[in-house]
Amino acid sequence: MAEATAPPHVYAAIVGVMGALSKEGITKDRKASGGGANYNFRGVDDVYNALSSLLAENNVCIIPRVLASECVERLSKNGGALFYTTVDMEFDLVSALDGSRHTARTRGEAMDSSDKSTNKAMSAAYKYMAFQTFCIPTEADNDADATGHEVAAREPQSSAPGRRQPTERERIDGAKAMLDACDHKRDLINFNADTAGKFDDLSDAGYKEIARLYAEAKKRITEAQKEPV
Repeated sequence: MAEATAPPHVYAAIVGVMGALSKEGITKDRKASGGGANYNFRGVDDVYNALSSLLAENNVCIIPRVLASECVERLSKNGGALFYTTVDMEFDLVSALDGSRHTARTRGEAMDSSDKSTNKAMSAAYKYMAFQTFCIPTEADNDADATGHEVAAREPQSSAPGRRQPTERERIDGAKAMLDACDHKRDLINFNADTAGKFDDLSDAGYKEIARLYAEAKKRITEAQKEPV
């Protein structure tokens, strides 16, 4: 009878890390703040601290790889710029003993008002890859079956008899005309205030076009203000 072939070491390493984490766990010592958030969570640094020694002990390393990323500029409730980034990533779990590997693929998303949205999205992808690969228990509300949501029906917009509502294209063209008329930063602030919530029912493509037009207007105004008088 032929001898059974030993399984790749990478899987024994994953099980070793999983077993250690099932005993030690990762406590939720961080407190979310901002945007009305009020809950404890485990940050990516907590995951790094818990995994680093266990990965070394089990002779396995994790190598990240970004497959694709997308960044969209949106408007915050206060009229400022908010950058929403999504990343598709793969993580190679590689054994240092026999070179065997297993690849986990996941997606991360994050928002930031400065230049950190990509970093945050990559950290989120790593964190949840680790949670799911090593079966790290979590008490967070991450299960789609754990909660139900009642969605209110959208009320029809009132209109005068015989008067049709503008199409999405017409609404985008109207926004473009307003943005083309902006000459100063205060005009953009007024545009945000006047249109707050009025584009929420647009399609994703329509919303992205509004964001693009806004970014172009902002760039045009900024460059104009840099020109010598």
